Amino acid sequence: MSKPPFRFGFLGVLAVVLVVSGCSRLQNVGQAPELSSPISGNEIMAMTSAPFPRDTVSVDLRDSASLWNAGRQSLLGDRRAENRGDIVTVVIEIDESAEISNSTARSRSGSERLSLPSLFGIPQRIDEALPDGANMAEAVDATSSSSSAGDGSVRRNEELTLRIAATVTGVLQNGVLRIEGSQEVRVNFEIRELLISGFVRPEDISRQNEITYDKIAAARISYGGRGQITDVQQPRYGQQIADILLPF
Repeated sequence: MSKPPFRFGFLGVLAVVLVVSGCSRLQNVGQAPELSSPISGNEIMAMTSAPFPRDTVSVDLRDSASLWNAGRQSLLGDRRAENRGDIVTVVIEIDESAEISNSTARSRSGSERLSLPSLFGIPQRIDEALPDGANMAEAVDATSSSSSAGDGSVRRNEELTLRIAATVTGVLQNGVLRIEGSQEVRVNFEIRELLISGFVRPEDISRQNEITYDKIAAARISYGGRGQITDVQQPRYGQQIADILLPF
């Protein structure tokens, strides 16, 4: 008599979990998805914290009196990102295509035959006990064959053009810059979200303070969205659980 309460208890807990998860989504009904706070995360921390100390270099009085200088604010100054908190523009232009095809074929055949025409008269004795038409002359005769064939193909075509401002969140000991960037755009009830992170060399940054995605080491690029359209495209929780648990 203890099994039904246990079963009902488990179903009750599962129902509560599903209701709670559904209620959290019901709060967004008729509401536009909220944008993430821009004053939290590694980017704002890098911008507001003090930069690492740098070695000071004595400046000649003649250079200080010159109309032209190499400062970042001058007309010909180098404005490329180099310190923690600096901003660099990342250009993402992906236009790739790949096509892979393969095919396999295999066949195998085998034949086994065993006959006992005479063995100390034993087959003849056994034949007397066998039904009509059966004998031990051809004791075993087996044949087998198998074949398999497979074809597969992969075709991929990706095209993406984006630009995002990333922040230098750290400078490694070898001078490599660690960057992180996020961008959110809300159109009606859908948010387009772009995230990027990785490591870049200062010398790979152009004079326009831009760097392409293929020069970012350990690049992590995420482009997606959240909102009403994304919710419709996603399977329901029950369907996702069923796809995981059902063996067929």
